[in-house]
Amino acid sequence: MDSRNSNSGESSRRLMANGSDRPGIPQLFTSVPALNEAASYLVESTSIFTRCFTDISIEPVSEGSYEQEMLTFASEEAGASTDRRNVTSNASVSSVSESIDSRFYAPRIRGGINKNSAGDSSQNPIVQLNNSNQNGISIFQSLVDKVKKTVRGSADDIGWLQRAPDMPPVEDGTERFTEILDDIRHGLHGLPNSMVYLLVPGLFSNHGPLYFVNTKTSFSKMGLTCHIAKIHSEASVEKNAKEIKEYIDEMYWGSKKRVLLLGHSKGGVDAAACLSMYWDELKDKVAGLALAQSPYGGSPIASDILRTGQLGDYVNIRKLMEILICKVIKGDMQALEDLTYEKRKDFLRKYHLPRELPIVSFHTEAGISPAVLATLSRVAHAELPVFSPTSTSQPTKLPVVIPLGAAMAACAQLLQIRYGEKSDGLVTCRDAEVPGSIVVRPKRKLDHAWMVYSSLNDDPVEADASQVCEALLTLLVEVGQKKKHEIARKDE
Repeated sequence: MDSRNSNSGESSRRLMANGSDRPGIPQLFTSVPALNEAASYLVESTSIFTRCFTDISIEPVSEGSYEQEMLTFASEEAGASTDRRNVTSNASVSSVSESIDSRFYAPRIRGGINKNSAGDSSQNPIVQLNNSNQNGISIFQSLVDKVKKTVRGSADDIGWLQRAPDMPPVEDGTERFTEILDDIRHGLHGLPNSMVYLLVPGLFSNHGPLYFVNTKTSFSKMGLTCHIAKIHSEASVEKNAKEIKEYIDEMYWGSKKRVLLLGHSKGGVDAAACLSMYWDELKDKVAGLALAQSPYGGSPIASDILRTGQLGDYVNIRKLMEILICKVIKGDMQALEDLTYEKRKDFLRKYHLPRELPIVSFHTEAGISPAVLATLSRVAHAELPVFSPTSTSQPTKLPVVIPLGAAMAACAQLLQIRYGEKSDGLVTCRDAEVPGSIVVRPKRKLDHAWMVYSSLNDDPVEADASQVCEALLTLLVEVGQKKKHEIARKDE
């Protein structure tokens, strides 16, 4: 008894220690590793039980060995009866003889089927036991499969684009991007005025009034024509793709300049869908596409919320998201469903980005240190009213801040612990790399919201979001020029 208690205590300590021994991961959620280990242990245990159930079967009895088996069985019964009742040896022999004779009145069993006559086999208790075993095995196996599916989650889907054999490889452009960013910080700007720049915002951008505002203001100060696409960010990908096409047609018709697109998060997915679906009409109007932190391959967060057997089934996250998107902000649940791995795989099988289109993809890794918990992001501002009607001073603006950095750090650590994947908090690095693109992988720790919402404690020594967007578009211009020269050489 004491040994069992000591063994269980040691296993419990090992289970709790698994999560805290991981190097380099501050434990904001110390219970998550123990939960994953417990789930894995449950899967192993249920697999053992399933194998035990599958060994239960009714073996067919051969005709030749039937009498010998019945004789042995009767002898054992007679011996046991003799021991219990303390009868004489003559009575024992008589009991054996009666038992042997009685076998001719017992129904024979072959393969679990009653051979006695045309009687109903469902009345046989052995057959009923076999059927109940089969039902128990199927129910238990379904439980095992459900547990395995819950534990695995999106582990088999993350990075599927990199494993697909028909996808073109990516090229690392981080070094060149760093050089361009350093030039921009020293006042050297390379974006041409011969193009129009369209910024495509991501999910929930309609409810963030400062989304991409700093970047647009910075571009306007440089004399560049820049617009933010006013799309319904909570609409489906295909619906937004059509709206972006209309934006491009209108901008090109008014300026006769080609358009460079930069999409953040779902905005990058929407912009890529637009060029995939309407490329024949837009190939002379678009100069390139940059995707910043976009779940081009899909998002484990969206999949784990909406997929059956995942988190959404156990803590009602799916229902809460439906209320938030459909009831509160009057959006479409399809917007989130389009970011799941299943929907992205279906869409990319149907539509492909053109090979001649210059593409740059950018992804980051969020910091998960405890210091990130104090990060506040400015998402809006409130203006205080001017009480004096003769006052010429501007109304005072107060920033509206929320701890987006802390939320992104929490999500990033959960993805790191559960899947072992680096992410910006919502999108894993591998899912943000577009096949055939120039990939930028900065070493600086940046979360998913940093690109569009400034932080109150940004380091002035580092580049801000508008400078990063400018560097991405400058790199995209260079990639476009290189592709143009390559096409010209092939034509020659």
